[in-house]
Amino acid sequence: MNIAGMMRQVQEMQGKMSAMQNSLGEIEMVGQSGAGAVVATMNGKGELKKIKIEPKLVDPAEVEMLEDLIVAACSDAKAKVDAHVAGETEKMMGGVKLPPGVKLPF
Repeated sequence: MNIAGMMRQVQEMQGKMSAMQNSLGEIEMVGQSGAGAVVATMNGKGELKKIKIEPKLVDPAEVEMLEDLIVAACSDAKAKVDAHVAGETEKMMGGVKLPPGVKLPF
């Protein structure tokens, strides 16, 4: 094994990881619940950016259902963000498998 070559690969990977982390704030994923009645938009860092609620859902008698739909939409958006980050990380790693339980970015 060539130590210098390995160090170069590590540095390249660090540069790619840094670039990916910087771009995550610009990526948006949309999650839905209630057949699109509640829509949540998150950026790639998992920050909630926007909630859209179908006006007919704003009924004082249905507040609990609305709360559940908001949570479901946010969970859907977060799952999509996580899947996107995992896919981008896998591409960046070039097929190198991480040990079980290790997630990037840290």
